[in-house]
Amino acid sequence: MTETMQAVEITQSGGPEVLQPTTRPVPEPRPGEVVMRVAWAGVNRPDALQRAGLYAPPPSASDLPGLEAAGEVVAIGEGVAEWAPGDAVCALLPGGGYAEYVATPAAHCLPVPSGMGLREAACLPETFFTVWSNVFMRGGLSAGERFLVHGGSSGIGTTAIQLAHAFGARVFATAGSEAKCAACSELGAERAINYREEDFVEILKAEGGADLILDMVGGPYLPRNIKALADDGRLVNIAFLQGPKVEVNFMPVMMRRLTLTGSTLRPQSDLAKARIAEALREHVWPLLDAGRIAPVMDSEYPLAEAAQAHAHMEAGDHIGKIVLKVG
Repeated sequence: MTETMQAVEITQSGGPEVLQPTTRPVPEPRPGEVVMRVAWAGVNRPDALQRAGLYAPPPSASDLPGLEAAGEVVAIGEGVAEWAPGDAVCALLPGGGYAEYVATPAAHCLPVPSGMGLREAACLPETFFTVWSNVFMRGGLSAGERFLVHGGSSGIGTTAIQLAHAFGARVFATAGSEAKCAACSELGAERAINYREEDFVEILKAEGGADLILDMVGGPYLPRNIKALADDGRLVNIAFLQGPKVEVNFMPVMMRRLTLTGSTLRPQSDLAKARIAEALREHVWPLLDAGRIAPVMDSEYPLAEAAQAHAHMEAGDHIGKIVLKVG
C-alpha cells in the first residue's frame, strides 16, 4: 500500500456539487478490522443524506461517504483470523467507501458470491443487510404472507422483492412508471402498483391486507400503510423521503393489533451488524452462489464523478443500483 490515496469528500453540506476529489492517508486496521483495496463502491440514499448534512457518521467512522464496497483485503488488524491479504470480499462499511482504501470490521465482510464480479458484489452489503434485518429479522416475514414494498425499483426494493419471493411470500410493490413496474414484476412481484395511477391501499385491502409493509417514503404514506395492513400486520419504516412527522389515529393500531416499527442500520452496534452478516451468510449467500438472486444494476461512474452519480440517484429515474468504479 502507498501512504496516500484518492478519495471523494464532502466539502460542506449541500447538493451533489459539494462532493470533491481529495487525497487522504491510507487507513490502518485497528484490532478486529481489515483494510480493503476498493475496486467498486455502492452509492446509496444515506450517502446523499450525509452529504446534505442530515445523517452524521458515528463518532469513530470516517467522514468520507460510502457504506458498502467490494475489493481485496490488503491488511488485517490484531485478532482477525477469518480473512487474509488477497481475499476478495464485499463489506458493510461504517463510512469511507468513496476511496481507494477503506477499513471496516472483519465481521462485516462477506465472501464474493460464486460467479459474481466485484462490481455486482459491491451492491450487496448495504441493501442486503437492510432488507434482511428489517423484513425477516424485525418484520418476521413468513412464506405465504402478503408483503408490500414501496419503492420497488430502488436498490432496497429490488432486493426485497427477490428475497421475499425466494422465501415464499406473495409480493406486492409500488413504483412510479410502467418500466419500473415491469422490472418489479420480472423480479417476482405478483402485482406491481403504479402509485401515480392506482391506490395501493385499495389493492391490498382487496387481497386481504398486507401482513408486512416495508416503507421508505414516510410522511402521508404512514396512515395509508395502516389502512393497507391486515389484522395483526406489521409496518417497518426504514426511511422518510416525504418526512418523518405525520398525524396518526392509533385506534386502528390498537383495535387491529398492528405493529409499527423501524430501524436504521448505520447506528447499530458492530455486534448487531456482525449477527446480520452471519444470518446472511447462512440464509442468503447460498441463493447468491446459486444465481437464484442477484443485484439489479443501473449504472456506473468513475470515483471522481461521484457528484454525477448522486445527481442521477436523486433524479429518481434509476432502476436498481448505482456504483462507483474505484480501482
